[in-house]
Amino acid sequence: MSWNVRGLSRSEKRSKIKNILKERGVDVVLIQETKRRNLEETFIKSIWPFDKMEYMGIDADGSEGGLLCIWHPDRFKIVDCCGSINFIILSGTSGQSFECSAVNVYAPNDVGKRRQPWESLKNLKISYPNPWCMGGDFNEIRFLSEMKGCSRRDRDMNDFNKLINWLNLVDLPMKGRRFTWCNAQDGERWSQIDRFLLESIWLEQFSFKQLGLPRTISDHCPVIIIEDERNWGPKPFKFINAWLLHPNFKSVVKRSWEEEVQLGWAGFRLMRKLASLKVNLRR
Repeated sequence: MSWNVRGLSRSEKRSKIKNILKERGVDVVLIQETKRRNLEETFIKSIWPFDKMEYMGIDADGSEGGLLCIWHPDRFKIVDCCGSINFIILSGTSGQSFECSAVNVYAPNDVGKRRQPWESLKNLKISYPNPWCMGGDFNEIRFLSEMKGCSRRDRDMNDFNKLINWLNLVDLPMKGRRFTWCNAQDGERWSQIDRFLLESIWLEQFSFKQLGLPRTISDHCPVIIIEDERNWGPKPFKFINAWLLHPNFKSVVKRSWEEEVQLGWAGFRLMRKLASLKVNLRR
């Protein structure tokens, strides 16, 4: 789950966050705008509903900003991390063996200051190569249809889309609501500035769907990605056109196809060959 909570000072707000995390069975929560310095373990336990927890936080700058990540250590095991005032990167293992990175983002409100964290994230991708799942308040939309009543500049929207393309991230459809933020003063400005963005390998491992939950304690709604438990049948073999540009592509396919020898009916043999090919292409 990702949520811009607009402050954690009030105990009743923390209690509501705790109830929602428990109700939804959240394994990892990415919180933006804690508006708090010196996050102590006892304070964080007033948010987290489970016995086991690990966390990392970035202090607010005065009464502005502040990031907090909390996760269940049985679900996510951290190996490395880094952070700044605008993001936290957690690199580790999800479940038993899926090596990945969770990235908590709170982009500046000032459009002129957003380019710097975008560049930093691009540069850090080299140091954290595991597949990214990036969630947060990006303070930016991707398309004009994601806003109503708000003024904007196309250049800033284009910069955000360039970042997404450079990192090869997938933007899942938002279920449940069209906008994730509303101006609470007059209710006339709406936008979708909160979301999750994932590398495609996440979608090969998990049947994720993205939901926007009701706005309760903040003018931002919480966003959650959960596994769709419906059985859609076998996952299709996905082909990326850019693979054709790799000089060893044809030789890898030929060797994989010839080495995978299977017995059985034709459809089964084809399935096994494609499964083996997918593993080899990932390498």
